Amino acid sequence: MFAKFALAAILSAAALPAMAANCETVIEGNDAMQFNLKEITVDKSCEKYTVTLKHVGKLPVSAMGHNWVLTTTDNMEATAKDGMAAGAANGYLKPNDDRVIAHTDMIGGGEESSVTFDVNKLTAGENYTYFCSFPGHWAIMKGTLKLGS
Repeated sequence: MFAKFALAAILSAAALPAMAANCETVIEGNDAMQFNLKEITVDKSCEKYTVTLKHVGKLPVSAMGHNWVLTTTDNMEATAKDGMAAGAANGYLKPNDDRVIAHTDMIGGGEESSVTFDVNKLTAGENYTYFCSFPGHWAIMKGTLKLGS
């Protein structure tokens, strides 16, 4: 009888890592102004979440730069427009913009950048959008981020 309980306990413990929340994702941007993911769901059990942006294109940052910027959906357009005005020297983001929840660096072809943010900055039921703030990209290079269960 004890052997059955011991075996069950061992099997249960072995299954625990498989049930742990995935608290990171990799997203790709390309030279056709596209992200490969249109939606990211963040498990609310994650304390921190990491997004790694990989630019799988070949064009340099000055011609086809990409970043990954997270805001509420309501703030996306204004944040993007203010970012264009901030210019390339600021990675097309207004410095210290409180509307930006998280963002990666602006990168060119073959490069990658990561950002880790506190999940407690997200609110259940709020609509979030991620986008690239390079001029002209934000209108089509975007997706939704959801706080899951």
